Amino acid sequence: MKNLIISAETELKLLEKHTVRRIDVEQCFMNRDQGFLEDTRTTHLTDPITQWFIAKTDKGEMLKIVFIFRDGNFYLRSAFKPNKTEISIYNRWSTAY
Repeated sequence: MKNLIISAETELKLLEKHTVRRIDVEQCFMNRDQGFLEDTRTTHLTDPITQWFIAKTDKGEMLKIVFIFRDGNFYLRSAFKPNKTEISIYNRWSTAY
């Protein structure tokens, strides 16, 4: 995925803290079957707004992918295993596309 931008700092954090690799994130983008949600919490507001989704890797591991979309690129902010609340919110508010 050429338009997926991951800083070296974020890539290291994902690997060490969440055991998530770039390929895992790319697979989630390719495997998703529902849309993106926006993070409108005051403490997380960005310009442009942060978006997120939940999808599975090719191995079936579910991940929450958090990113900012700007100038045709996805700037990854984080990726980790979602908790039950996040899964519930995503399933309730996201739509199939």
